[in-house]
This record gives sequence, C-alpha cells and structure tokens, in this order.
Amino acid sequence: MIIGIDIRMLAQGTRSGIEEYTINLLSNMISLDNNIEYKLFYNGYKKTELEYDFLKLSNVQLKEFKIPNRILDASFQFLNYPKIDKMLEKVDVFFSPHIFSSSLSKKCRTITTFHDLSFESYPEFYSTGKNYWHFLMNPRKQARKADQIIAVSKSTKDDLINIYNIKPEKIKVIYSGIDQESRIKNQESRISKIKKRYNLPDRYILYLGTLEPRKNIIGLIKAFEILNSRFKIPDSKFQLIIAGSKGWLYNDIFKTVENSPVKNDIVFTGFVDNKDKSALYSLADLFVYPSFYEGFGFPPLEAMAAGTPVVTSNFSSLPEAVGDAAIMVNPYNLDELAKGMEMVLTDEKLKNILIERGLEQIKKFSWQKCARETLKFMLNNREVF
Repeated sequence: MIIGIDIRMLAQGTRSGIEEYTINLLSNMISLDNNIEYKLFYNGYKKTELEYDFLKLSNVQLKEFKIPNRILDASFQFLNYPKIDKMLEKVDVFFSPHIFSSSLSKKCRTITTFHDLSFESYPEFYSTGKNYWHFLMNPRKQARKADQIIAVSKSTKDDLINIYNIKPEKIKVIYSGIDQESRIKNQESRISKIKKRYNLPDRYILYLGTLEPRKNIIGLIKAFEILNSRFKIPDSKFQLIIAGSKGWLYNDIFKTVENSPVKNDIVFTGFVDNKDKSALYSLADLFVYPSFYEGFGFPPLEAMAAGTPVVTSNFSSLPEAVGDAAIMVNPYNLDELAKGMEMVLTDEKLKNILIERGLEQIKKFSWQKCARETLKFMLNNREVF
C-alpha cells in the first residue's frame, strides 16, 4: 500500500490548528506500519525547510516541487491537471488533511479531512481575501468528489450533511488528539522567564488563539468589563491576557480595548511559541474561549490538560469536546459569560471540580488513537496493530 499525503499546509512554518493536526497525526501514524509506504506532496515556490522526525523514517519519501501554488491551483481548477498521484509516481490512496484543491486520477482513492464549515455559516467572520480563497478551493466540490471524508467532530459531520448534502455513510468522525504529557507538566524552571517574556501578571484570565472575529474576543473584552464593574472578586485583581497571533479583521479588537475602561488590565502577548503554551495555560487562574464556531476546538482541551478550569461556548463542536468538564455559556450573552467567569474565580470547590473533570475529559482525545483510527479508515477498516 502506498499512501500519498498533501502537506502543503506546512510550507509557512506556522502552528495553527490545521498544522497542529497534520504534524501530530503524521508523527503518530507513519510509524504504525513499516510496510506502508508514504509519499508526501510538498509544493511551493517559497516554503519552509521541514524538520520532523517522521521524515527520517525508512517508509517515507518527501516529494518536493517548486510550482507557485497559485498557478498550480488554477491548473487544478481549470485544466484538471497535473494529476498529483502521477507527480508522486503512483499512490493507491491520496489523503489531504485540509481542503486544498487537487487533481487526481480516477483510480486513486481520495480521503479529505474537513475541520469545519464556518466559512459557509459565518462568511462575515472572514476577510474578503479569506472568503475568496474558500471560493477558489471550492470545498463543496471537494466534499462531493472525495471517496471518503474525515470529520473532526459530529458537529462538522452534521454540517457536511446539512449544508453540502453529503451522504452520512461517506463520513467518519475521528476526533483529533491532545499532547497530554507535555501539557500537564508545569514547567517550574522556565516560569519566571516565560512570565517576563509575555508580560504576565501573577493572576490572570487567559484567552489563547488566533485574533479573528469568529473567536468572539470583543465579546470577551466586554464580558471582562462587566466582571470588573458588577462582580466583586475577592483577594486579587485579575488581568485579561489575550494571547495569539493576528488573524484577520482584528482592528476592531484593538479599538475595543483602546476605548475600554479596563484597558490597563488587558494585555496582548502576540505570537506564543508552541513550547511556551503549556506554561501560559498552567499559570492562568481561568481559561476563557467564547468562540462562536469551532470544528473541534484545541485550546479548551489544552487548558484542561494543564490543570486550568475552562469557560467556553455552548455552540458547534465545543460541547462535544469539553463534555461536563467546563462551564458552557451562550457566547452572545455577555452577562452570562461574565457570570460564568465570576463563578469559577470565586468558588474554589467548583474550580477544583472542573480541574478534576478536565483531566479526565482529555483522556478521550489522544493522537495515538486519532492516528490508528485514521489509518484504519485509509485501509478500508483493516485493523491496525
């Protein structure tokens, strides 16, 4: 069996949700069966030099091409050429961890992972450029032409069925994983350096994720104002730490903070190095993730793995991910969001219950399990040992 995998999403060297999924899945899947050969399709005129352990395995070939992706995408869309499986010199199955455009021979079985359809339900949360990219990728067409689809949550599967009219039997729900070991450990030796690096106070409420409208950061800022004006938090004053890189349509977020009466208690850290995330989670008194829509939702589970209580939305896939281990609120109801934050910050018993439940909840999500289920799906449900 020869499996081709599209890894173009790794070209920019970033570590957003799609990249995390791809890197962790391949790191755990490729070593499961040495008899399976993997050919990795890596294209781009300018791209990052890859340094991952799975590339050193004997059953892996990195196939690099230097075609500008805009030209390649246009050729796929209008000419249905070139065929990726031919470029890779024969593969039996081609797997795409994201909705990149492609052209493949009819005899090559195709599997595509869909992380969410937020761009269909909430186009207003995306920039013109992002919406245009989704238009060019034509995910509806990709979903219909794929032989099989992996959905990262039941919520995403439901959207594929309801929005794209995809047959349910074509879709397999396979949950993503969490790097549990490294998240749980509180890295004491590095804490002082990390606090200084990101300008962290002693007590804080944390948001960590991309700065974009879908994440409802403006709602979080306004809820933080309500928390400070209506609720009395004993013992200590908390700051709000907004951590993560700028995504798109983020200017209103900064304007909201600039006009906020509590702007001096709001800190933007900017980009957070992947190796520092667990410390930011561990040091926080509370993690808040009031997103309007998530296909899966890594951050709340990462916070749970670090032993931090979570307040999050009761929308889309987030109830699936967090179960009964978080306070869930309506993200449009700012009073409810502020009250959820106040409950955790003032009730030590509730806080400890959430921490305990969180550490149990994350056991349901491992990259090893994700990798085995994904490979089994690729092998037409043949058991993976």
